[in-house]
Amino acid sequence: MDKQNLIIFNNNSFYDIMKELEENLNFKIFEASNDKILNNIKDDLKHYLIITSEKVGNFNNQFILDQTPIKITKLIERFNIQFLKANFIEKSEFNVGKYKIDLNSRELKSKKNVLKLTEKEINIIIYLSKSNNAVRVDQLQSEVWQYHSNLETHTVETHIYRLRKKILKTFNDNNFIISKKNGYQVN
Repeated sequence: MDKQNLIIFNNNSFYDIMKELEENLNFKIFEASNDKILNNIKDDLKHYLIITSEKVGNFNNQFILDQTPIKITKLIERFNIQFLKANFIEKSEFNVGKYKIDLNSRELKSKKNVLKLTEKEINIIIYLSKSNNAVRVDQLQSEVWQYHSNLETHTVETHIYRLRKKILKTFNDNNFIISKKNGYQVN
């Protein structure tokens, strides 16, 4: 498992303590003494948690260390909880073009509109968006519905038709899912 990254902002004493413990922790420790250094460090990291005594700007993933003294085991437990929360949020959102899918609430969102989707509709959009080419109807039947048969069915076409209609009504977007001669594609 990759090490998580703790960025200790403007607290030399705490940085020194954590740096001594670093080899026994699942955290890589960084120090930032100002906003510019903080920006440079966080831009190079995928997963980070900023440890600070008071909120710093508009940075995400901040842990305000305002209740001291605290047992180190309790503190590490809190860090781990923050990393889990951030990981959960990160994995629950999926970008598709100009839209964002929230997998937890099953919503397709744009800047100002929100559309509730079914689980199947989300699966269709995600599957289409992961393909660089048009996806054939039989591929969607097989991969999204786990339906393997030579029988003719219009399940895929019906779902795509209804999904397009919902997207058109909510976002006024008639080109999100496009038909090509060999299947469907997210635009």
